[in-house]
Amino acid sequence: MKASIVTIGDEILIGQIVDTNSAFISKALDRIGVETYEMISISDDKQHILDTFNKLQNKVDLVIVTGGLGPTKDDVTKKTFCDYFDDELVVDEVVLAHVTELIEGFYKRTITQINKDQALVPSRCTVLHNQVGTAPGMWVKKENTVFVSLPGVPYEMKYLVENEIIPKIVKEYKRPYILHKTILTYGQGESMVAERLEEWENGLPDFVKLAYLPSPGRVRLRLTARGTDKEKLEKEIENQVVLLSAVINDIIVGFEEDETIEVVIGNLLKKQKATIATAESCSGGAIASLLTAVPGASSYFKGSVVSYATQAKIDVLNIPAELIEEFSVVSAPVAKAMALSVKKLMKSDYAIATTGNAGPTKGDGNSEIGTVFIALATPNEVLVEEFNFGQPREKVIDRAVYKSLELLQKEILKLV
Repeated sequence: MKASIVTIGDEILIGQIVDTNSAFISKALDRIGVETYEMISISDDKQHILDTFNKLQNKVDLVIVTGGLGPTKDDVTKKTFCDYFDDELVVDEVVLAHVTELIEGFYKRTITQINKDQALVPSRCTVLHNQVGTAPGMWVKKENTVFVSLPGVPYEMKYLVENEIIPKIVKEYKRPYILHKTILTYGQGESMVAERLEEWENGLPDFVKLAYLPSPGRVRLRLTARGTDKEKLEKEIENQVVLLSAVINDIIVGFEEDETIEVVIGNLLKKQKATIATAESCSGGAIASLLTAVPGASSYFKGSVVSYATQAKIDVLNIPAELIEEFSVVSAPVAKAMALSVKKLMKSDYAIATTGNAGPTKGDGNSEIGTVFIALATPNEVLVEEFNFGQPREKVIDRAVYKSLELLQKEILKLV
C-alpha cells in the first residue's frame, strides 16, 4: 500500500513554519506497513489542490492532506474536495453538536456562524471525529484512491491519525510488513563506513535494504526489510545485524528503536539511578537542551551552567583565573575544572563540560578555530579529549554536542 502526504499552506512554502506533520504521518504509516511514496507541499490555491489530486489519482492508494480546514476564508480544502468529488457541503449534526459544546461549554463564548460552518462536510465523505478541535477529518474514496483531509494544527492532526486513520487502515486494508533496525555508529564518516561495509552490503538479500543516515560525528545505519512473512523478516534482520557487527564492531555504540541517543542515555541513567549535569561554553546549552527535551528527564538531569564568557567560568563555576591565564580558556585543564565544578555544584553523578573555539573568530582562546575540549566527570574519574571539528561554526557545535553524548554513553555503559 502506497501513500502520498500533501501539506497545504503558503506559510510552509515561504518558510514561516516547518512541516512537521508529514514526518509524523509517514512514521505512523510506516509502523503499519504503508509506504510513503512522496511528500508534497502546495499553496492555498484551489487549482493547485485540484491539479495535485489529479496527479495522485490512482497513482497511490492513499492521499493524506493536512491544512486548509479552518474557519477563515483562506481555508479552501473542503470546497475543493466538493469540486473534485462532484459533491456538495452539508451540515453534519454530530460535528455541529461537538463544535457547539466546545465553543459554548468549554470556551464559554457565543457560537458564531463561522464556528457553525466547521460542521459543513462533503455529503459523501466519512467524517472522522476530531475530539480535540472543531475541524473534522474527512475520508473520501474515488476509484482506486482514498483521499483523507485533516486539520493542519499538529495536535489535532496527531489525534486523528492515531485514533481514526490508523485503526481504519488496519481494519480495512491488508498490508505487508515493514521492519526496521537502526545501528548507531560514532567516530567514522559515511564514506569510510560504506567502504568497510561494501562486501557485506553486496550480499544483502533483495528484500533487505541499507540506508546511511549521517550527521555530525555519527552515522546511523538503517536496515529495512519488506515482505509478507514477518517471522522471516525478523530472522533475516537479526542475522544481518550479527554479520554487520562482525565487520564494524569497533564503532557500534548501540541500536536505535525509534530512539535518539539522548533517549538512550536517559534510559541508561534511569537504569543506573544516576544523574547528569552540564557546563557548556562553546556548545551554548545545546547538550542540556537535547537531554531535557526527553519526557521524564527531570529524574536524571540536575542542571546546567552555560558559562559562555570567560568571566562566567570564573564567577559561576569558580574556575581559578590563574588556571585560565596559564593554559588558556580553551584547554584540557579548564574543561576538566568545569566538569568537576558543575558536578559538585549540581551534586550529580556525571558531568559534561565543553570549551572551544567554534568560530568564526577565536574569541578569548588561543587554539585554532574548530578546536573543542570535552571533559566528562564520572563517579570514578575525569576524562578529557581534544578535537578539531573544522568549520563552519554550526558543524563545530553539532559535532561537539554529539561527541559529548557519545563519550557519556560509552562511560555509562561501563557501569550499567
